[in-house]
Amino acid sequence: MSTIIYPSPIFGPVHSRRLGVSLGINLAPSDGKHCSFDCIYCECGLNAENRPIQPLPMREEVRMALENKLKDMQANGPSPDVITFAGNGEPTSHPHFPEIIDDTIELRNRYFPKAKVSVLSNSTFINRPKVFDALMKVDNNILKLDTVNEEYIKMVDRPAGHFNVEEIIDNLKAFHGHVIIQTMFMKGTCYGENVDNTGDEYVLPWLEAVKSIAPSQVMIYTIDRETPDKHLIKATRQELNCILEMLKKNGISATASY
Repeated sequence: MSTIIYPSPIFGPVHSRRLGVSLGINLAPSDGKHCSFDCIYCECGLNAENRPIQPLPMREEVRMALENKLKDMQANGPSPDVITFAGNGEPTSHPHFPEIIDDTIELRNRYFPKAKVSVLSNSTFINRPKVFDALMKVDNNILKLDTVNEEYIKMVDRPAGHFNVEEIIDNLKAFHGHVIIQTMFMKGTCYGENVDNTGDEYVLPWLEAVKSIAPSQVMIYTIDRETPDKHLIKATRQELNCILEMLKKNGISATASY
């Protein structure tokens, strides 16, 4: 299995299907995966197969590396469209995530004030007040909600520890629109179980939850790279377009990445 383990704390810039020229900030170690989910579709592989030995990058290490990279990009290009917290795991789990967000916004304002600060998160730590407050400061607060079916989440996203989808939805509502929902749609099987979440059984309850959250935008996407489970299949363009139209008919701004 081919997996992608990103450098830390800075990687890229890379071209993002959803965000454009993206300079990445990886708050996980550079030698493995550090995540509160263990998604069967994760390009970084499974947690057990990619356990890091190195420590998390420290706040000052992140700040110095980011400033050096922004200086280089200012001198040599390209200009970033976004500075994105992503990488080998869940960025909001870092103990100094709120302070690192403050540092990032300050450096963005100094070097590339037109760039957006984005966070890609699985939503598991948004109940923490300091994490919530930090996410309210970023331009693109992109939070995962793959379905509202908890059994499906346990099978596909495989959260560690306590997880309650109703609590997640309530916490997403608390952003009062300052949130972008990201949802993975796919087909195929996992250990013989069907993981197709493109049909009405999954889409219609998910759509009702999205409407109640009232996000600024929804990003739907499908598998783009090799996955740990070889029995997963991309959702088709037609299937994503159908879901996209349902969102738009309900007045929800949305995009699809095929």
